[in-house]
Amino acid sequence: MLEFIRPKTLNAFGDNPRVSTPKPTPSCELTQRIHQAIALAGGWLGFDRFMAMALYEPGLGYYTNALQKFGAMPSSGSDFVTAPGISPLFGQTLAVQVRQALQATGTDEIWEFGAGTGALALQLLDSLGDDLARYTIIDLSGTLRARQADTLLKYADKVRWLDNWPKAIEGVVVGNEVLDAMPVHLLQRKDGVWHERGVVSAGQGFAWQDRPTDLRPPIDIEGEHDYLTEIHPQAEAFITSLAERLLAGKGGAAFFLDYGFPEAEYFHPQRHMGTVMCHQLHQADDNPLLAVGQKDITAHVNFTGVALAAQNAGLAVLGYASQAWFLLNLGLAERMAQASLAERSQAQRLVNEHEMGELFKVIGLTTSADGVAQGFARGDRSHRL
Repeated sequence: MLEFIRPKTLNAFGDNPRVSTPKPTPSCELTQRIHQAIALAGGWLGFDRFMAMALYEPGLGYYTNALQKFGAMPSSGSDFVTAPGISPLFGQTLAVQVRQALQATGTDEIWEFGAGTGALALQLLDSLGDDLARYTIIDLSGTLRARQADTLLKYADKVRWLDNWPKAIEGVVVGNEVLDAMPVHLLQRKDGVWHERGVVSAGQGFAWQDRPTDLRPPIDIEGEHDYLTEIHPQAEAFITSLAERLLAGKGGAAFFLDYGFPEAEYFHPQRHMGTVMCHQLHQADDNPLLAVGQKDITAHVNFTGVALAAQNAGLAVLGYASQAWFLLNLGLAERMAQASLAERSQAQRLVNEHEMGELFKVIGLTTSADGVAQGFARGDRSHRL
């Protein structure tokens, strides 16, 4: 039996404490806007649109409002911690791969999507030094941009922020836990009939409602049992757009690190409850209709879909591996050997199989058909995509 593991990393000690300090009440304005959108859509809103508003509605959505979000402990008001916040060895090790890709593509710029607190950017900038001429961040959150600017103040001459994608991108793209936050469609098979799951108004709150649909998962799912899952057209469109821009420039590469599976595992018959999860104050729940705008909403990544979208748009897959293999190939173990006991303990969480090491995967993409990447030297699972 497959066991679902919560994807977002908890606090620095790996536990899941309960705290008594609540977050602010849900945004009445955001809730009101979603109710209006439901009404304008005829009383039913696809989950992809609901998720987009809950996360990205300007100034109100989870990633665009002023809530803390990132942090190691719930006492700070944060909801989760990502790899760069766990250990600076993450970014220092990733920099080895980025440097190789910069040299292979003859470029000197990094592009980061969804830069969070700016911790990864700082680690990469510190590590790469003069090999890097510019660091470009594309992030929808104004409040996070301000936090990133504070974090990266000493590199103000190298860092820039863009609101929109340029026509061409040259350099190395990085995205850590970006694809999981892209809106998904929910599909429910009930009594052998596929439905799209959407959201309706229910008093002051929201409720689920399923409608028959022609949408289907990319592969047939064995069995006749009821089955809830997701499809990812927005993430795949993102990869297609990225490919177009990389190919329009002199060339480049991209590395995405996230939790997810290849298609055969994603749509396994036993994964019948889907992967959508929410994260708030370092606790996980599976109800995105509550506390809208106050908590993260995510879904696991279908890495086969990412790879196919990239290949169909003209990119080549450099490799696909667990985060553990990727970081170990790039010398994490050697860095840990030179670190303090406390630093080693934290960095171990990046590669432990029961924490981030196996659940998190890395996919590399490139404009060069003969590209190679050190991070995939051992443990490459591209054949399983």
